[in-house]
Amino acid sequence: MTGIDRHISAPQLARLVQAGGGLTPAPGVKYRALAGAVRSLILEGRLAVRVRLPAERHLAEELGVSRTTVTSAYDRLREQGYLASRQGAGSWTELPDPQALGADSPWAADEDGGLIPMHAAAPMAPTSLAAAVDAAARDLPRHTLGIGYRPLGLEPLREAVAARYTERGAATRPEQILITTGAQQAMHLIVHLLTSPGDALLVESPTYPHVLDLARLRGARIVPVGIPPGGWHLDLLTCAMRQSAARLAYLIPDFQNPTGHLMEDAGRAELVAAARACGTTLIVDETWAETTLDEVPAVRPMAAFDTDGRVFSIGSAAKLWWGGLRIGWIRTTAAMVRRLSAFRAGVDIASPLLEQLVVARLFEDLPAGRAERRAALLASRAALTAALAAELPSWTYTLPRGGGSIWALLPAPAATPIAEAAVGHGVRLAPGPWFGVDGTLESYLRLPFTQPPQVITEAVRRVAAAQAGATAPRGSLPADLMTPVL
Repeated sequence: MTGIDRHISAPQLARLVQAGGGLTPAPGVKYRALAGAVRSLILEGRLAVRVRLPAERHLAEELGVSRTTVTSAYDRLREQGYLASRQGAGSWTELPDPQALGADSPWAADEDGGLIPMHAAAPMAPTSLAAAVDAAARDLPRHTLGIGYRPLGLEPLREAVAARYTERGAATRPEQILITTGAQQAMHLIVHLLTSPGDALLVESPTYPHVLDLARLRGARIVPVGIPPGGWHLDLLTCAMRQSAARLAYLIPDFQNPTGHLMEDAGRAELVAAARACGTTLIVDETWAETTLDEVPAVRPMAAFDTDGRVFSIGSAAKLWWGGLRIGWIRTTAAMVRRLSAFRAGVDIASPLLEQLVVARLFEDLPAGRAERRAALLASRAALTAALAAELPSWTYTLPRGGGSIWALLPAPAATPIAEAAVGHGVRLAPGPWFGVDGTLESYLRLPFTQPPQVITEAVRRVAAAQAGATAPRGSLPADLMTPVL
C-alpha cells in the first residue's frame, strides 16, 4: 500500500498548469516547462503533497502535447525529488530531501533572482521539523484559551532554553529567559534599550554584518577590534574597551561569524572581568554554539563567568534547526527580562505561539538535532574544501572546527569585483567588506558550507570561472545585492 488516497484528474492538472502561464518554452524543451510548472504548483501549495497524478497519456491529451513530453517531465520531477512512483500504483507528488538538492533546484537558489545563495550561512531545515510541526499543531489547542500573547515567551520553551544553559555550565532559571522573534530582534532590543546615540559599541572585525547596520541605525560610535588569523588578541579587546569607554561590546565567542574561531574558557573569564572593570555590558552572540564539528576543548557560556548581570547571551533556533522558525532568545537577569519585555511591547508584543511550540518540541530531542546538523555540515564542509583545492588552490583559510563558514583569504584584494563577477555566473557571494568598517577586509570572502554538497561544488566551479575576470576593486555590488541574508 502506498497510503495515497487522493488524486487529481488530467483536466484538473491541465487547468492548474494553464492558469500558471501554460507551456511557452523554447523549442525542444517543453518537458522542462511542464516539469517546472508542476514543481511550482507543489512549492506554492496549489498542488498538495502525496496526491496521485494522472496517467501520462491522459495529461498529454489534455495539454495537447506528446506523451513523450509528459513522460520526460515526470522523469525530471522524479530526479528532482518532487515525484515518487511504484509499479502498479502510479506516480504521486512528494517534497525532496533538502540535503539532496542540486544547484538547479529552486530551494537552493536565492529568492532575489535565482542565484545560488553563497552569501547566506543559513542551513536547510532538518528532517525532524515536519514531525515537530505536527506535534506542535496538536498541542496548540491547549494554549488557545487565553488571548495568545506571551510577552516573555512560552513557558515550556523558556524552561527548555534555561535547562540547556544549565547543562552547558551556566545555571539558569526560566525567569532569566526572554523569547524573541529571532536573534536579530534580540540584538535590536538590547542595543536600543541600553544605548543612546553617540555611545561607543565595540565589535570584532570581522563581525556579523547586521550588528554594524544596527549600530549605525542607533547612531552608535563603532569601535572595531581586529581578529588575527589565530584568534582573538585579548589585550587588544580589553584595551579598546577601556580606551573607548564602550557602553556595549558585541562578541561572538562560539565559532565566530565569519572566522569560525572558538574562544576558550580562560579568554571568556578574562573578557568578563575586563568588562566589569571598564563598566561595559557584553552582548554575547551564541547562535552557532551548538554546531561543533570536530574535537574541541569543552567551553562554558560566557554567562558562566558573570557575577553582576552584565552578560546578555543571545541564542537562536536558526543554525541548529531552521531560520524560517524565527525564534531566538535572550539570557540575562530576571529583572532585565521584564524590562526588555516591556520595551518590546512597542515592537511586536510577543513571538508567534506555534513556532515556539515547534522549537520546544525540537528541544526534546536536542542530541538527535545536533547529530543531524553536524553530519550535514561535515559533508558540506568537505565538499567546499575539496572544491576550493581543485578550483581555487591559491585561496587560503584556517579550517573551522564548528560553525557554518570558511573565511577565505584571497591572493589579492579583489573580494568585491569577484562578487560582482560571480553574479553573472549565477552565484551570490559575501565579500569581506560586508563584515568590516570603512571598506576594509577586501582580501577576504566568507564561504558558507550550509548548502548541500552538490550546490557548493557547483557554486565554487562558477566562482572560479568568475575570478578570471576580476582582479582589482572597481566599486560596489548593485544595491539589491548589498544586504546579506545571514
